[in-house]
Amino acid sequence: MSETPQALGAPVVRREGRDKVTGTARYAAEHPESGCLYGWIVPATVASGRVTAIRTADALAVPGVHTVLTHDNAPRLEEPDDPILAVLQDDRVPHRGWPVALVLAETLESARAGAAAVHVEYATTGHDVVLTGDHPGLYTPEEANGGHPGLRQRGDAMRAFEAAPVCIDAVYTMRALHNHPMEPHASTARWADGHLTVHDSSQGSTAVRNSLAQALGIDRDHVTVLSEHVGGGFGSKGTPRPQSVLAAMAALHTGLPVRLVLPRRYMPAIVGHRAPTLQRVRLGAGRDGVLSSVSHEIVTHTSRIKEFVEQAAVPARIMYASPHSRTEHRVAALDVPSPSWMRAPGEASGMYALESAMDELACALGIDPVELRLRNEPPVEPDSGRPFSSRNLAACLTEGARRFGWSGRDPQPATREEGPWLLGTGVASATYPVLVSKSTASAQAAPDGSYRVGVNATDIGTGARTVLAQIAASVLGTSPENVGVDIGSSDLPTASVAGGSSGTASWGSAVHKAATALVRRIAAHTGPIPPEGISVTADTGEETAQEPPYSRHAFGAHFAEVAVDSLTGEVRVRRLLGVYAAGRILNSRTARSQFIGGMVMGLGMALTESSTMDPAFGDFTESDLASYHVPSCADVPDIQAHWIDEDDPHLNPMGSKGIGEIGIVGTAAAIGNAVRHATGARLRALPLTPDRLLPYLP
Repeated sequence: MSETPQALGAPVVRREGRDKVTGTARYAAEHPESGCLYGWIVPATVASGRVTAIRTADALAVPGVHTVLTHDNAPRLEEPDDPILAVLQDDRVPHRGWPVALVLAETLESARAGAAAVHVEYATTGHDVVLTGDHPGLYTPEEANGGHPGLRQRGDAMRAFEAAPVCIDAVYTMRALHNHPMEPHASTARWADGHLTVHDSSQGSTAVRNSLAQALGIDRDHVTVLSEHVGGGFGSKGTPRPQSVLAAMAALHTGLPVRLVLPRRYMPAIVGHRAPTLQRVRLGAGRDGVLSSVSHEIVTHTSRIKEFVEQAAVPARIMYASPHSRTEHRVAALDVPSPSWMRAPGEASGMYALESAMDELACALGIDPVELRLRNEPPVEPDSGRPFSSRNLAACLTEGARRFGWSGRDPQPATREEGPWLLGTGVASATYPVLVSKSTASAQAAPDGSYRVGVNATDIGTGARTVLAQIAASVLGTSPENVGVDIGSSDLPTASVAGGSSGTASWGSAVHKAATALVRRIAAHTGPIPPEGISVTADTGEETAQEPPYSRHAFGAHFAEVAVDSLTGEVRVRRLLGVYAAGRILNSRTARSQFIGGMVMGLGMALTESSTMDPAFGDFTESDLASYHVPSCADVPDIQAHWIDEDDPHLNPMGSKGIGEIGIVGTAAAIGNAVRHATGARLRALPLTPDRLLPYLP
């Protein structure tokens, strides 16, 4: 069968869209279970210490309350693969909000009332929750996330910096950020004949199955985890979370199905966050703008439960040519909830600081910010010396400038006014690595001429079902409508999580390989296809085990136009435009949606989103969507996403790169640079809220 080119790249409508808008699609907390109990967590109200007593009599007296689980009566777990899953196993309180009890009742209302009636006594110890640049507990980890070295040096960055004719030395700060997916974290667990079935709101049900099996001390074949529809994740559902373990433990203890949905106000303490960062960037350059020294130092926090170090200095290792470089992460373990993956981790926060510093350098030199970036394009990856599989950042910058109308920009700040509004424009570059993980897929041909592929992918709102059908159809020589897709069950062929913009490349490579093998099997088959069909299974273990000889990244350019109210300090983003080099675009409709969604998240990072750590109580004060402000459609009237044609044969059979997160990476810096251009004030702390801007306005 010949490949059907129209199957890839076409704006195919998402096949589950109607199910979602009509309510047919069921999420983790919507699967009916007869006799189901509802769970409600009792969170710790101290930041550090131990539980000395839990009094449950009043809770058990609440009508409908069935059981209260505590560390005294909860099932014992084996050591889990993630320490945050060791819940109700002892009396420790590592941070405020840590689950210390679970109330189970016949109704959600009874569970909540019962949880309020549980009385907990503590022995507290002093807590430390505030990150500072000179914290005595700071250390340099051996590795940051992703296996990146905590410290990398080339040449002598400090000496080159001191000798440079033009220098930028600036500190950029970001408070903690939280994911708030539309669907909260939820699990529905049921045991039957020694087999555990869990409907879980997760970005990867294979990982949840494996973690539950390990924690419960049972064989993986005795666990099925289903994540058929997931209402957003953004990293917070990228690893198993405590609600799945608690639901499974409670169902085992009671012998009844258990449903546990985290209230939104509990999520900041339980499901991870982007840790705050203090980032010092030092750039040294000649008067022609060519960089001679790049230094990027990160200070961040982790919890006392486990080490999690966001790799925010890593982008500086690959972005711009410089003979001298120093990039370092330092971290302090505090009495805080464990940070975790969030929206382009590393790149989003690190590139905000780096691209802001590049704009400061352009201003100091009097060089156009686009031109400055073009002058510092590296011929190979600076950190490793490997060639880029493709690097079309220059094309993104050039095309973006053309579409945005950048050439007519007056470089002088605070010169454009429209009544009380001060107008400005800004630009920033973006990058995100190409990540691919081993996955397995099956492909089947049916006697009626239809096909079906199976892979335990997870669709967190990205349109995975649709794109996987397109990939299979392109190999099978049929239309995507003729290909059924099964995803979202750990009983399907094992696949990687939906994270790191790696899903389509990982799952798609396995689907492509299985479909290719099926084509060969059909060609070798004589006679009609038998009633049971013809099936093959393929995995990408061999391909993903090989270390690529290339530096593989997606790149992009972000442009922003803002209006700043000189009377109130309010920032309005009038235009956002992004141009991306992300390999072959497999579905233009879903890709544009992904790019635009990422840019909106970047807008939130720039203007509205942050969480404040209360030093006295040791928790995040913004614990709901009334206080943690996410952007809405009205916050940016004109947002455009474009891409360039990029043919990169060094990626995967589809020639695709990840697109889910690169839209976030440069947006915050572009907006911040535009605010500086509008006002003349350079603010180095996000978000750019009115109270921060007002002192600098005329």
